Amino acid sequence: MRRSVFALALAAAASLLAVGASAQMMGGGTANNNPMVGGAPMYKTKNIVENAMNSADHTTLVAAVKAAGLVETLQSKGPFTVFAPTNAAFDKLPAGTVETLVKPENKATLTKILTYHVVAGNYDSKKLMQLIKKGGGQATLKTVSGGRLTARMNGMNGISLTDEKGGTSNVTIADVRQSNGVIHVIDTVVMPN
Repeated sequence: MRRSVFALALAAAASLLAVGASAQMMGGGTANNNPMVGGAPMYKTKNIVENAMNSADHTTLVAAVKAAGLVETLQSKGPFTVFAPTNAAFDKLPAGTVETLVKPENKATLTKILTYHVVAGNYDSKKLMQLIKKGGGQATLKTVSGGRLTARMNGMNGISLTDEKGGTSNVTIADVRQSNGVIHVIDTVVMPN
């Protein structure tokens, strides 16, 4: 009997954790609706750069944004939709890629890659899913760099992106609202042609 009660309590706790993780993945956040990203709360009253700087999972992205001179742009009114690769996403790139891209002589290439992760407008997951449905299973998004990303459903509530080179990235945390747009955390750096 004691084991049954313990097993039941353990199963209930696991269920609650799973529900919380699912809500977090889709941007559910905390009770005050400030989702946690990289161990830090993301505040709707802060802009994209201010929030990204607090995320331990986005230190490479922040360093790249600074090196490309895009801080002022991403602090401006927007709105912007940013598909934000994590440090682990940057780690998937060939060795030395990030170090090479942040050099001053590669600023134009770095800027093109970073602005390929940005879409003008406020595209939360609900709007993206509507566009995907309207597009018969996919939606083409024009990026600030002038390139195109293709969004598709990945399971019941997930969204994946396909870049111009055929690479795929998954949204791992959606709908992180900012004062000047929305961030969707992604697990792979998307690359333009």
